[in-house]
Amino acid sequence: MKGNLDDFFIPDNEVKLSEELDYSKTDEYIRSAEAFSRTTYQSVYIIDYFRQNFMYVSPNPMFLCGLSPEQMMKLGYGFYFKYVPEKEQEILIDINRAGFAFLNSIPVDERKDWYIQYDFHIINNGKPILINHKLTSLALTSDGRVWLALCVVSASSHTTPGHIEIHRVDSPEYFEYNRTTRRWDRQSMPTLTYGEKRVITYSIQGLTMSEIADAMCLSPETIKKYRKQIFEKLGVRNISEAIIAVTNNKML
Repeated sequence: MKGNLDDFFIPDNEVKLSEELDYSKTDEYIRSAEAFSRTTYQSVYIIDYFRQNFMYVSPNPMFLCGLSPEQMMKLGYGFYFKYVPEKEQEILIDINRAGFAFLNSIPVDERKDWYIQYDFHIINNGKPILINHKLTSLALTSDGRVWLALCVVSASSHTTPGHIEIHRVDSPEYFEYNRTTRRWDRQSMPTLTYGEKRVITYSIQGLTMSEIADAMCLSPETIKKYRKQIFEKLGVRNISEAIIAVTNNKML
């Protein structure tokens, strides 16, 4: 499809109260994003919905498709039309429309408590990489319009694009978007037991199954059963994907 900025910047995310925007304070947001990226090794960027571009892009070779942060900022939303498969560009446009329609249905004073996440491929050196985007409001105008948004980019725990979800912070319930019915369906996060959380935590620390068994005073066979239960609950295939899923969904 031919890239068109108007597909992303629509009436639902138009910033109407431009007189409220104080660009003298944006350095604070950028420094915070830089610190977050530096200390967590996460790839992040800030979207400016008034200027319709990126305000900040952190350096991360895996997710920049060979571009420098400066090049990506200059390319702006053209990045998606150049480095995302054509069929999945349509997914991103659907997410943009449905996501902002949902956000605008939420009371203004609650909008910063919600975030949207979804998966799509980027083409890096000719190879598709499935990534996860987690997007949340950073600065709002008094009428609840998003001026700045923070996006955290990571590897996806899934094998296919989509998986469009809107979450509220600290709530086990979330909404999943069905692109066929164009409805948001209420869902509930799986709950990990205390033992399962310990296995994941030790796995994040780099312990082997044998080491985890020793730490928990259990047999390696029991740890293997714990891992199988975790994989089934999260719908993943291995411990690496489980760690990504648990981290992305703040399940610990």
